[in-house]
Amino acid sequence: MQRRQLASALALAAALLVPTAHASSHREAPFITRIPKVDATDFYMFRSYEPGREDFVTLIANYLPLQDAYGGPNYFSLDPDALYEILVDNNGDAIEDITFQFRFTNNLNGPNGITLDVGNNGSMKSVSVPFTNLGAITTADRSAQNVQENYTVKVARGPRRAAAGQDVTNTAGHATLFPKPADYVGTKSLGNAATYETYARQHIHNVNIPGCTGTAKLFVGQRREPFAVNLGPVFDLVNAPASVITNPGARNAVPNPLAKKNITTLALEVPISCLKAGTQDVIGGWTAASVRQARAINPTATYTAPSREGGAWTQVSRLGMPLVNEVVIGIKDKDRFNASEPKDDAQFADYVTHPTLPAILEKLFGDQGVKAPTVFPRADLVAAFLTGVTSVNANGSTAEMQRLNTALPATAKAGQNNLGAAACFVNGQLTLANPGCDPAGFPNGRRPGDDVVDVALRVSMGYLLANDTQAPSRNLPLHDAVLQDASQFDAVFPYLTTPQAGANGDGT
Repeated sequence: MQRRQLASALALAAALLVPTAHASSHREAPFITRIPKVDATDFYMFRSYEPGREDFVTLIANYLPLQDAYGGPNYFSLDPDALYEILVDNNGDAIEDITFQFRFTNNLNGPNGITLDVGNNGSMKSVSVPFTNLGAITTADRSAQNVQENYTVKVARGPRRAAAGQDVTNTAGHATLFPKPADYVGTKSLGNAATYETYARQHIHNVNIPGCTGTAKLFVGQRREPFAVNLGPVFDLVNAPASVITNPGARNAVPNPLAKKNITTLALEVPISCLKAGTQDVIGGWTAASVRQARAINPTATYTAPSREGGAWTQVSRLGMPLVNEVVIGIKDKDRFNASEPKDDAQFADYVTHPTLPAILEKLFGDQGVKAPTVFPRADLVAAFLTGVTSVNANGSTAEMQRLNTALPATAKAGQNNLGAAACFVNGQLTLANPGCDPAGFPNGRRPGDDVVDVALRVSMGYLLANDTQAPSRNLPLHDAVLQDASQFDAVFPYLTTPQAGANGDGT
């Protein structure tokens, strides 16, 4: 019975991704392209697989997409006028029960200038310099860092706007203000990759979360983009021959275009007991960013006040399951989805019951044997997209969110399959003895090493449907020719790897 329930859960949860298959949420909606600092790119939620941390869940929200390593002179600070959040529903009402709220400050350090002898006679004048640093930066000495970024984290319980949050504090000294490591300007400012990683890891903090038992971990900073996708060709009408994207031996046919990009990571590792409610093992999670409702440009702008912000917090970015807004939601509703809350997701049901991506793939590759599933409406997708499966991965909510069964054990990095739970299926049936079966992987939450693009592409053409009549192409091993590989993620918190340096302008 338990295996049948797990099979149903994995099948339906994976089937959720039928229409969601080509790039995680980078520039996914028209309005968010205007404000990239609050653009959520990926959300990860998984049972920690670092040895000794199995009783923790790691929550990772990535923001500010497609950072080029040579992004000077200002690099990639987050928006001090925005509110970044990681939200958890643990009682099944599609409303957040625990919200971690991140706020940032970007301050100038002292005079941030150079003193010049303007008359060669001892007449001195201090002039502000155009660079963010004027020397090497270390954790112990930030004096050369002209722009210093810090942040706070609060935890709010219940609806996120109903009560003020409580401060998350550093276990060492109980500070509430945390320094954010400088972006990886380059080797002269921050050393080689190993040196920068040592510096960055000194910004991993042991923290106390009000209302929680046990010590959590916190990290905020620049990381290498962990996502792999054949980004350009995919949005050029999947510009790759069917003979490549249906050949399992060509999953690594081309280099990952995102390999030399960076993102900014907000990462928390929280005791499972802190996130659960009672005996309910399944939690739901997502990330969101909000800005003030009104913005007036300051005509006498200063570094810390280029604009004046006011009004209520207004959500402009939202991300739970990967890819949903990018290739599921119709273009006319993308901004509306970003502004919406999970409890209202029934309004988007048409995009799930009648997904367009399989039809697009058939239109592009039908003459080469790619055929879309023929069963409508997609009732299996409705169950996964809006409800989950009772007694397995449902939390009682009717909403789009990432769901994690915290009772399922983690898989160590060395044993992970980047196809996650999809590798547990043979001819549409769960086969736990199948080589590579990894039920701890996506869509039971999501780990950095899960190749959600390839999983979604295969499921999109009916891999988990009942028979070949409904899904003629269900056994095609579709992929995007870019592999999500083990070099893109780590075995320890915060699980994402060292960012690309800007030293040579090409990420090396």
